Amino acid sequence: MAKGQEQAAPDAVLTRIGQVAMLHHAGDREEARLRFLSLWAEIGEHGDPLHRCTLAHYLADTQDDPGDELAWDLRALSAAEELADAGPADRDGGEDGELAARALYPSLHLNLAADYDRLGHREAARLHLRRARTAAGALSFDRYGDRVRAAIDRLARRLADAGPPADAGPPGGAGPPADGPDRPDGWWGPPRQWP
Repeated sequence: MAKGQEQAAPDAVLTRIGQVAMLHHAGDREEARLRFLSLWAEIGEHGDPLHRCTLAHYLADTQDDPGDELAWDLRALSAAEELADAGPADRDGGEDGELAARALYPSLHLNLAADYDRLGHREAARLHLRRARTAAGALSFDRYGDRVRAAIDRLARRLADAGPPADAGPPGGAGPPADGPDRPDGWWGPPRQWP
């Protein structure tokens, strides 16, 4: 296969994801969810991490159940971590996976913070909000970066208004480890292999 053809395939997938995202933004959430799920089946659990990250990130927004939204956002973050770990040698077209992931992290952590907040897990929400704020330092001062930073500030105010955390630990009832959810090893982070 020619070098130009190798680069066209990933772009074609991202274009298809973008087309379905426009359908969702136009208000057809159910149809968008069905098309995103069809793309997910096509790409597969072990497909290109950038495709999986982007698709899962959008798929989360089409979910009705907050737990399902969290599951898709965790898949997106896991794929972003794979992307960052892959580096330029492992990506088609020589793209730098770490740079791509760095651009995605603020929004990914912001979505996870909002998911955990909706589920009543305030400490996990605050942890991901801190990660979103830290990662936002890599964003440009453009329309997108301004929107993400404004959303981080809005969620920070909402969490501050919510008062002290009421949750006792992670979803599933297990209590937090002795040193708490702010551990540097990412106790609240996503699983590497989602069931």
